[in-house]
Amino acid sequence: MSKFRKKKKGMPAISTASLPDIVFMLLFFFMVTTVMRETELKIKKPQLPFATEVKKLERKSLVSNIYVGKVEGQGGDKIQLNDRIASVNEIPSFIFAERETHSEEEIPLLTTSIKADVDSKVGTITDIKEKLRDVNALKINYSTLSGDVMKNIKK
Repeated sequence: MSKFRKKKKGMPAISTASLPDIVFMLLFFFMVTTVMRETELKIKKPQLPFATEVKKLERKSLVSNIYVGKVEGQGGDKIQLNDRIASVNEIPSFIFAERETHSEEEIPLLTTSIKADVDSKVGTITDIKEKLRDVNALKINYSTLSGDVMKNIKK
């Protein structure tokens, strides 16, 4: 019998030295690629009309969205400003609140985008435009899909 035995060699331990680097790379990747949802639609998702002359907006951070559409179980057009259903009379306070979130130089560049359902009434859109005119928000964008205009006509 020998007093000294040789130790059996097993699997070497896995090196975890680079594990924090991998975790931080994944964390950074997901932080960069994740898009935060801006608003939750309370109205039925608007079916946008088709148009042929479509142009993409340059700086989306300077765009305020007004959604127009139907609400399940309720009749008539409803207006959504940010995350709540509102009336036409609340549009000026919405525009003033949006202007306060931007610097003085960016205020002339602010654009109001109207995302209206193809079945929305023209009177609702006209009322919105009049309220925007009252607060001097004259840069208006109508959100559409690129395509044949004749698809907008209901048969």
